[in-house]
Amino acid sequence: MNASNSSSPLSLSNRSQWASRGAISFLMQQGVENPGVLSLAAGLVDPTTLPVELAQQQLTDLLADDARARECLQYGTTPGSEHLRRELLPFFAGLENTTPEELNLTADDLLLTTGSQQLLSLTCDALFNPGDICLVAAPTYFVFLGALEAVGAQAISVKTDGDGMCPDALDETLASLEQEGKLDRVKLVYLVSYYENPSGVSLATERRKRIVELAKKWSKSHRLMILEDAAYRELQYDGEVYPSIWSFDTDRQHVIYTQTFSKSFSPGVRVGFGLVPDELKKPFSDLKGNDDFGSAHLNQRLMAVVLGSGKYAPHVEQVKTSYTTKRDAMLAAADKYFSDIDGVTWEHPHGGLYVWMSLPDNIPTGFDSPLFEEAVQRHNVMYVPGELCFAGDAVERNHMRLSYGVLPPDRIDEGMRSLADAIRVIAAQG
Repeated sequence: MNASNSSSPLSLSNRSQWASRGAISFLMQQGVENPGVLSLAAGLVDPTTLPVELAQQQLTDLLADDARARECLQYGTTPGSEHLRRELLPFFAGLENTTPEELNLTADDLLLTTGSQQLLSLTCDALFNPGDICLVAAPTYFVFLGALEAVGAQAISVKTDGDGMCPDALDETLASLEQEGKLDRVKLVYLVSYYENPSGVSLATERRKRIVELAKKWSKSHRLMILEDAAYRELQYDGEVYPSIWSFDTDRQHVIYTQTFSKSFSPGVRVGFGLVPDELKKPFSDLKGNDDFGSAHLNQRLMAVVLGSGKYAPHVEQVKTSYTTKRDAMLAAADKYFSDIDGVTWEHPHGGLYVWMSLPDNIPTGFDSPLFEEAVQRHNVMYVPGELCFAGDAVERNHMRLSYGVLPPDRIDEGMRSLADAIRVIAAQG
């Protein structure tokens, strides 16, 4: 090999550079470098809720017959296991509070994915060219912001409050973009519709209908799509039962719906599913085929027999009971340790895995902030800086996402106490 060539720089694609948001990697690195830290950052599921016995039983039964076992261990199809897609019809109808017949869907309307994250990525690949625009809540799921960056798309924040994205603000944003001559670049509105990661809020029912109406209103030169990320839909502990955004899209033309079993069953199985308008079925399937020929077939067959066994719903109830206890422990700890700190507020979620906490404007929470160093290095507790969850220039730097997913209740209490102590140190420094 020529010596001069061996030291030549590697020429990377634009997409690899656009995908360089390092938040997840940095958080993981902090966990490795600080092994004693209490993580209120990790968005992982509680390991005690993982269905070990149920999975063992169903896999044993699934693989007991030699011919069926070989079929399960073979390649599947790009849209995914027909067996699971058929099982999903009554499952989804139950979530929609209707019957499979009234749902008016077939197995062919469902696309199985590697968790819901793959469908988020497929949506970006199918809809966006560099310079196109996606409208998002403020705050929103920061991993999706990375997916948008990876295709060169621009994310623009829309005003959000305790009931989710504000429809009037969305309408105003679209009107402003039209005046700027950019409406033709707006391809998508992204919404985490249930117990949002990171804020824990759910989009109010009347807003769901209104946002679908706005998507139709502003579909002028092209169709404006809505991506409904329902990853946390099943993790409801109390409060109102919300209809999906998808249910308001009666002509099935404007909403892409995605859900996952990662939170309710197992992230290691990595099975998700999507519902997409007819014209997107082939582009999504083509893109997915280029990536993986179809998600893991054995995992899909496992989920099919779990759903068909009648044992999935009781498992979800156990998961919800565990998380309710942990959510309540975090909220009780917030009341106990933060109530006397001026300017600190937090959301009270009815589901999901997160509590969104806001600090005074003069206390930033970012990776390079004094608070993050104080919390991790001296108080052994970690959180996700809220600034990661805002798009473009609309960054707010005084928030944090706190997760109760991994730690048991007593350790949640300990972590919250340590975090409050760290905040007091920084607040005292002015």
